[in-house]
Amino acid sequence: MAIMISALYIGLVFGLYVPNWEFKVQTSSSTFSNPTNDVGFKTIQCGLRGSLGPPCNAVGFVDRVLLGESHLYKNPVYKRTKECSINSPDYGPLPPNAPNWCLAPFDPEGLLSTLMAAVSCFVGLHFGHVLIHCKTHSQRMMSWLLASTVLTVSGFLLQLLGMPFSKPLYTVSYMLLAGGVSGFLLLLLYCIVDVIHIKKPLILFQWMGMNALIVYVLAACELFPTFIQGFYWRSPENNLVDATESLLQAIFHSKRWGTLAFVLVEIIFWCLAACFLHMKGIYLKL
Repeated sequence: MAIMISALYIGLVFGLYVPNWEFKVQTSSSTFSNPTNDVGFKTIQCGLRGSLGPPCNAVGFVDRVLLGESHLYKNPVYKRTKECSINSPDYGPLPPNAPNWCLAPFDPEGLLSTLMAAVSCFVGLHFGHVLIHCKTHSQRMMSWLLASTVLTVSGFLLQLLGMPFSKPLYTVSYMLLAGGVSGFLLLLLYCIVDVIHIKKPLILFQWMGMNALIVYVLAACELFPTFIQGFYWRSPENNLVDATESLLQAIFHSKRWGTLAFVLVEIIFWCLAACFLHMKGIYLKL
């Protein structure tokens, strides 16, 4: 089933013809007496097959045809590229002579991307089967090591053959690489916790794993940063989120390392939230 889904994805991504297309752009033009919001149209020139770039890929084409432009994400990740942001790799104003597709909607969790996300579930299912059917540590570790190596090497081979690692498109190469790296990480944690029996330093992962679903949902909704952004000094720009992130960037003398530290602080917060739910005996299961 996983091979059939992957073959279907590859066939559609490289086989579908993507024609020229246009999308709506709302522009604000205001005068002192007559503010107006005008709706214009931008045209994207495609007319080709097999493109994996932002404007002309089959993933966006399928979503536009079946879901409609109004149901697509308006702030996709490719707006952080050099072509679309003067603050790249962060969001920012458009640079001069930015291409039209910088303003186009795109859903990073669209229909074709969901196909490969489903294949990721089959990869996880295989690792779970190994845990159930292999009874010794050596059998489990060797099976996981073999599967992780095959997945990772296959991902790099596909990348060399012309399918880049792309999470927004959820390409087969990205799925294989993500599955392989996750398998190596699982193998490492299993060796530390179950074989060597070093458990206390990793108790945070245990708490989060016992309530992974609710933590994922709450974190994806960005409740934590939204909540603390409500506390600010004099103006909304001086809120706790931006101040904390700026402080960490100043401590590390790097915008990227400071942002990474802030993300780690947020992860620790959700670990502690999972600990609280565990102490209260609250578990959300599906």
